[in-house]
Amino acid sequence: MSIAKSLRLKTALPALIVGLAGVLMVLFAWQLPPFQSAVQSTNNAYVKGQVTVLSPQIPGYVTEVAVQDYMMVRKGDLIARIDDRIYRQQLAQAEAALAQQQSALASFDQNRLARQASLDLAKAQLQSAEAALQKAQHDQERTGSLVSRGISSAAIGDQVRVALMQAEAGVAQGRANVELAEQNLALVDAGKPSLAAGVKSAEAAVALAEINLGNTRVTAPVDGRLGEVGVRVGQYVTAGSQLSSVTPSTVWVIANFKEAQLANLRVGLPATFTVDALDHATLHGHVIRISPATGSEFSVLKPDNATGNFTKVAQRIPVRIELDGNQDLADQLRPGMSVVVAVNTGAAVAAALAAADRGAGSSAVN
Repeated sequence: MSIAKSLRLKTALPALIVGLAGVLMVLFAWQLPPFQSAVQSTNNAYVKGQVTVLSPQIPGYVTEVAVQDYMMVRKGDLIARIDDRIYRQQLAQAEAALAQQQSALASFDQNRLARQASLDLAKAQLQSAEAALQKAQHDQERTGSLVSRGISSAAIGDQVRVALMQAEAGVAQGRANVELAEQNLALVDAGKPSLAAGVKSAEAAVALAEINLGNTRVTAPVDGRLGEVGVRVGQYVTAGSQLSSVTPSTVWVIANFKEAQLANLRVGLPATFTVDALDHATLHGHVIRISPATGSEFSVLKPDNATGNFTKVAQRIPVRIELDGNQDLADQLRPGMSVVVAVNTGAAVAAALAAADRGAGSSAVN
């Protein structure tokens, strides 16, 4: 071997070693073969919580703000109070209207008793008229035979006929009075549902006024810690105005894994994550849910891959991780914190292999 060839070999060997080391470092960093690991990790992960925005349901001027920024509150604690003078008067007006409707309904029974008495009187008068008619008819029969035989005078016969006609008119009048009294009673009975409906409507108005009066107190819906309190005394607020927010102590982690990382990821697998805000302290949890679709499917503007040139982009699947209990640092977690999540999928692979072995064994026995 010539001296020149030997020198070239000595120069190329270190460069080859450096290049090979660089390739191995890249493969290790990207967890590519032969450095694939059962641990799937992502830094696209955040702490999540149930942040509830506090807003009034009615408009008005704020007369009291009972809290300050970032305070701990209990369910039902007063956050702010809205001027309630108008709503108290509305409640008083609704209660007066209810009393009026109740009085009208209460007078129904007395009114019906009066109409029933009128009907009874008309029936009694009809019976009296019918009795008078029967007497007049008998008088007519007796007098008619006497007149025809010349025993009674024609004048007496005329008087009897007039009395009969008056009795018949009295019966007709009595029947008309009974019919009129029955119609008046039916009219009173027909008005009862309207009176009852009026009472129910007035009761609903009172309940609505009570609700509006109660809504002048904006209270905490759950236990938790307040965010920034943006409302001030004297400020005019409307329904939906953001006053503050309350965040319960319960938090979890959402880790957005690439689709290629989900082959062996299962519900129940143990997970660890480090928290940037806690000096990269490590906490533990486990997978409890996996999203039914990629994040892009839930976006407002979904990508249309059927148009233009296509570039494949790895999609991400949100995975929810619940914290294990008895961890002191868990109380310091806040929604929005960045974390790095790692899930050991080796247990899932081992379980799958064990299940396959059991299936193969049972097939051989059969």
